[in-house]
Amino acid sequence: MLSIAGPIRNQSSKRHPINCILSLSSTAVHPYQSIRRAMSTSVLFGSKPPLNSVSGRVLLAEKPLFVTIASQPALPSYLPDNVLTVAEQASTLISEGTTETFTSFLGPTKESREQVSIGSIPIERTRWNGLIRTDSIQDLATKLTPKSGDVSMTILLSFVEQAFPAACAVARAFPLYSRKNLSDPKPPRTVHVNFVVNGKSEVEIDYAGIQLAVSGVRFAARLGDTPASELHTDAYVDEVKNLARKLEPNGVDLTLIRGTELRDQGFGGLWNVGKGSEHPPALAVLKYTPPGAKKTLAMVGKGVVFDTGGLSLKPTASMLSMKTDMCGSAACLAAFEAIVLSGSFKENLYAVLCIVENSVDEKSYRNDDILYMYSGKTVEVNNTDAEGRIILADGVSYATKHLNPDQLIELSTLTGAQSYATGTRHAGVLTNSAHFEAVVVAAGKKSGDLVYPLLYCPEWLGVGKQFASEVADMKNSVKDRVNAPSSCAGHFIEAHYDGDWSEKSSKVFAHLDIAAPSTSGERTTGYGVPLLIELARVFSS
Repeated sequence: MLSIAGPIRNQSSKRHPINCILSLSSTAVHPYQSIRRAMSTSVLFGSKPPLNSVSGRVLLAEKPLFVTIASQPALPSYLPDNVLTVAEQASTLISEGTTETFTSFLGPTKESREQVSIGSIPIERTRWNGLIRTDSIQDLATKLTPKSGDVSMTILLSFVEQAFPAACAVARAFPLYSRKNLSDPKPPRTVHVNFVVNGKSEVEIDYAGIQLAVSGVRFAARLGDTPASELHTDAYVDEVKNLARKLEPNGVDLTLIRGTELRDQGFGGLWNVGKGSEHPPALAVLKYTPPGAKKTLAMVGKGVVFDTGGLSLKPTASMLSMKTDMCGSAACLAAFEAIVLSGSFKENLYAVLCIVENSVDEKSYRNDDILYMYSGKTVEVNNTDAEGRIILADGVSYATKHLNPDQLIELSTLTGAQSYATGTRHAGVLTNSAHFEAVVVAAGKKSGDLVYPLLYCPEWLGVGKQFASEVADMKNSVKDRVNAPSSCAGHFIEAHYDGDWSEKSSKVFAHLDIAAPSTSGERTTGYGVPLLIELARVFSS
């Protein structure tokens, strides 16, 4: 048994924190945990496989670097001579523009042959792109890597800062969740990845930090890919508990408020959105407060494990992939683990996860209902499918009332309009600080999780203009759906911050709408984990 202590509030109007001990069983097992797994792939960075132990080798490089391959100073000595020969042949074709990829099979027999694949990474990058074309790296890694057997991958870089985003792109090519071929799974395998910077393989690269980020990306993507039949709210809470146990030696505590406790303690948003589900809603708060910390960073994530739209029911096409509506919270959870385990973050860190399922049931909340929010404000529901902002309003209210953050970053797959505003590869950021807006954009370019600003203008887009109600403090959905709706949704959440979070305040927040970049095809991407890691590094520097 494990006892996890944390501040749970009483029901008085002052809502002072009190201490409550939650006894958590370490042996909880859900049915999905006994399902036989498909082939698993480990991705290790800075790891070189034994000679003649791989079924394939992959070499990726930006196109100009292929010019130097012919003389071979750009390639590490650990590559076998026959691979160097193939690379030299490919470099000529790629440099001439004849092809972007090249594959050769080496070996006397089909059983012993080794696949050698070469791929060219485009260099075209405008000012709103990152340090390297991560989209191409992910595509090339997916396309050129053999489907079974151990693999050695070498990526040639122009400068060392490209290693982090390139590694996270590789991670996205090897998702963890699968239920394919369960009756005859292939044996586990390892992809070994190494970087060569400007012709030098001995350049100092933080492979340990990269491995933490990569593991976080794959963890978040696994959660996002898992359907609600397996990752319902109870199972998600167990994932959080397991992580808290793992990080307990690092000084991490967990606070959980679940089910009717949310109702009784004033979380009218979380409770009402989730009360119609078989599995109850929860607020999970992970806390890391190392000795000597002087500042506090809080991350708040939307964790809707499935979104039917509620009584404002989504059509079938729009309901597909709604298992991914928890990707904001998954990114916060995975980034929290990576940041804590890095050992380099010396400030206070919180991850606040708003976990619900928006279901249809006789208990479901309705349009016209008035919700009494944790902020003390009231919300008239005019669209039960705008539930994310409701639960996040409770989450940011809790964080700003009790955690005293200097900086708050909230991630959510909030609006379909986000892709219209900032595109499918860039998240949208709404913030009360022009300086922090620039910091977030720069962190996006450095991490590979790209970001573009959303319009910040509460005097025109805030609750007083776009969410006006005759019977409550605000409605939950805008009256003008063509007037920057992604910004409006962020301003709705902003209205529930406790204290002064205006442009004049020393405290800064960022609302990150990650609806589009959180997925790629039918897979989730783990978007947000690299970005949060980089923002935490900047915060603590």
